[in-house]
Amino acid sequence: QVLRSVMLFPTIERMAQSPQGKLMTPLLCKLRYILYMPVYLLSFLPEGAKASLVRFALRGMKTCDESSIITSLNLFSVDCIANILYMASQEMMKVVERDSTTIKQNLKKLIFYYGTGDSWCPQHYYDEIKMDFPDGDIRLCEKGLRHAFVLDASKEMAAMITDWLQDDLTKL
Repeated sequence: QVLRSVMLFPTIERMAQSPQGKLMTPLLCKLRYILYMPVYLLSFLPEGAKASLVRFALRGMKTCDESSIITSLNLFSVDCIANILYMASQEMMKVVERDSTTIKQNLKKLIFYYGTGDSWCPQHYYDEIKMDFPDGDIRLCEKGLRHAFVLDASKEMAAMITDWLQDDLTKL
């Protein structure tokens, strides 16, 4: 009963071969255990000090709301970091080929939104999927939003998606 699925900055293929994947795959697949000790040591800091470190790390964001900071405090948990890094290492190894069969079967229900400067999902992935599925609703971001839009453009993205889905929402 899915009316529409919106794929935002879709990392659905060749993750390890993307520019960011080439940089991160060795770290995630071979060196991730090295990160556990600093996280373990940082976990002993008081919550206020951890929040200050997060604010410092996110200082370049246009708008950084308190929920981003609160959520980021989980990154001081070794269990959380271990799970994140394991999942990411698995993604690097297993997200290889785009599932064109599933896309073709569901094309009318899918909206793809690619970034122009996305190092996880470069623009040539957009060009290729657009060529393979010319009738698909496959869009290229013209607003300069980035892959991690949730950090500084979540309201803007939500407004765009609401506009895209207006016809579907009226059917509910």
